[in-house]
Amino acid sequence: MSAGKIIITIVAAILIVFGVLMVLGATSPNGQVGWLLIGIILIGIGLVLVFFAFRRSAQAANGSNVTLKVDLPANVAMDTLKCKSCGGTLGPENISMVAGAPVVTCPYCHTTYQLTEEPKW
Repeated sequence: MSAGKIIITIVAAILIVFGVLMVLGATSPNGQVGWLLIGIILIGIGLVLVFFAFRRSAQAANGSNVTLKVDLPANVAMDTLKCKSCGGTLGPENISMVAGAPVVTCPYCHTTYQLTEEPKW
């Protein structure tokens, strides 16, 4: 949650609370009709602020990208990857992350399988 969203939510909550108090004050024996109008306006402004704060964050979340960076230790020799089905050469563009696991899609036979690391011994 960003700082701006938190501030807008707090301001909206304060406006809604004061709006409710104004509406309740208008219904008391010493209340005035103008308080009812002011209370409804404050509640409306608070609700509009909450709507726009959460609407903007939902739109920003839909357009965000996740970047996965892998830091390999020391000197690592890369072997060429071959498809398990047809033996075609695979490149980095054929590897994607699906549900947190690396998945390989062969461009030749269109086979899809999860990439597993074999033990070194």
